[in-house]
Amino acid sequence: MRRHLIALAAALLLALAGCSNASLEADQEPVSPPTITTDHADFLAAHDLDGMDGKQIIDHLDRVPVADRPTDLMASVRADQLLLTDGEQEIAVPLGEDGFYLSVAPYVDQTHECYYHSLTTCRGELANQDISVRIIDETGEVLVDEQVTTFDNGFVGFWLPRDVAGTIEVTHGGLTGQSAFSASNEGATCLTTLKLEA
Repeated sequence: MRRHLIALAAALLLALAGCSNASLEADQEPVSPPTITTDHADFLAAHDLDGMDGKQIIDHLDRVPVADRPTDLMASVRADQLLLTDGEQEIAVPLGEDGFYLSVAPYVDQTHECYYHSLTTCRGELANQDISVRIIDETGEVLVDEQVTTFDNGFVGFWLPRDVAGTIEVTHGGLTGQSAFSASNEGATCLTTLKLEA
């Protein structure tokens, strides 16, 4: 029975993981799967993540080259926690109160729907590309203004203050795009709707 519950919880996590909208609309409250109590330290050590907190795990996994990404681990970024599962065990790693991780995959020709960013499966179109990013909150304060290179998965991630909303503008090769964002508890951690156009 316990194995059945674990498999059910893992399947639910996969259904709600990033790179799938899981039928969630922006105005619906996200639903987290049940957390299965496990020994966090042993789980993290088994996946070469020991000694890392939630933010460090996110920063590490998002930067792993696609060819080296673990195939036995699902990692779904939520507003306040990182959900990790290997199909047998699941843990929720808290992210703290002071930061919200937003992963952005600008695109030119093709994209996919996404709500919660999956650190091990999400793929964007513009991998390893130099882009300019400006993130401005609704009061006009500039939160980010920098040149960055997208990760091997085509995304780039930013730690933003919690409970802010605003606009992200990306420029690449003479193309520009904008999109709104919200770093609220119900906000998406995966932004794949930012189309770059002339």
